[in-house]
Amino acid sequence: MNLPLRFALRYLFARKSHNVINIISGISVAGMAIGTAALVIILSVFNGFNDLVRNTLGDIEPDILVKPVNAKVFVPDSVAAERLYALEEIHTLSSVLEEQAFLSYDGRQSLARVKGVDSVYEEESPLRTHMTDGEFTLHKGQRPMAVVGSALAWNMEINPHFLAPVEIYYPERRGTVSLANPTASLRSTRTGVAGLFSINAEVDGELVLVPIEVMRQVLDYDEEISALEIRLAPGATEKEVHQLITKVSAIMGPSFRVMDRYHQNETLYKMMRYEKLAIYMILIFVVLVIAFNIFSSLSMLIIEKKGDIETLRSLGAPEAMTRRIFRLEGWLISLLGLGIGLVAGIGFVLLQQHFGLIRMPGNYIVHAYPVILKAGDLLWTVAGVAAVGYFIAILPSLMKTNSSDI
Repeated sequence: MNLPLRFALRYLFARKSHNVINIISGISVAGMAIGTAALVIILSVFNGFNDLVRNTLGDIEPDILVKPVNAKVFVPDSVAAERLYALEEIHTLSSVLEEQAFLSYDGRQSLARVKGVDSVYEEESPLRTHMTDGEFTLHKGQRPMAVVGSALAWNMEINPHFLAPVEIYYPERRGTVSLANPTASLRSTRTGVAGLFSINAEVDGELVLVPIEVMRQVLDYDEEISALEIRLAPGATEKEVHQLITKVSAIMGPSFRVMDRYHQNETLYKMMRYEKLAIYMILIFVVLVIAFNIFSSLSMLIIEKKGDIETLRSLGAPEAMTRRIFRLEGWLISLLGLGIGLVAGIGFVLLQQHFGLIRMPGNYIVHAYPVILKAGDLLWTVAGVAAVGYFIAILPSLMKTNSSDI
């Protein structure tokens, strides 16, 4: 152990002659510990909510989405479809036909994103776990049914227990719009309402699911679809998803875009990343403000230890050595707080994961605040707090340490 570190450790744990220095040092350690614990806990809570959003969206968004690059719709190639079905990694493969359309229900109107889905989607979709009223079914006998987002249903007063149908309108694709009678230029169909679902505010306010044959009738298509939705078996890793994307891209060719969930909703996921970065920077700034207690503690310690400094100087110790002693002293204070904060933060997060100590107010999907501890967040916390502590420790050690200037 080098000499400056030995001096720094002795000054750290030795009782000072002025009790106020002990108090300020204790406050500094406690402040750094609280700031570190706050970083660990808040970033873990943010991870928990992000994971909750991803899992919720995962019930409406497929693992992989295949869409044409230069067209709105396409007719599935039978050979390509057979090759896709032959891939063992694919759990389900469904065809969808989606378009913005005009809805009418019992005298109320609204625009909506109407998504026609095939029988595979109807049977395998995890959306059935998000039903708030009615049931998830798109057929009752031979009658087509619709499943509607709860917010859209609220605005249009749609009730799955009523017999009134939902009317879907879309402009005639092959004709011209008549200015004298615009309604004559619309194609339309009716479906019953089987149930209401809830994912999030955006999806709930715009999405309607109907059988794909209903959308083909409204849009005047025969076999066309707008996308293929691919789901892997539950628990598939990101590596497996990207490996499958490579295989699907090779099968479908350059005319199709094959997207994972990130690229399907790139704006949302980027915003979540930027929000996490902003939270981290704000908390690091708070730690920086707290760390200025170390500056006060070291400044007073330098004044108290002027006799030791003069003795070391008389023994031939260079000025750089005395500066290093107090620099290490300040950094050790911050590292001590960092260690205590890490233990406290990690312990709290683990307790929250297993016991749900802090409950969520109101009626939410989860009953306790979700938390996920990530090694990357711990590394960034250690790096950030240690860097702040070192920066603060440098400042008072740059003061003149000879007795004449103290």
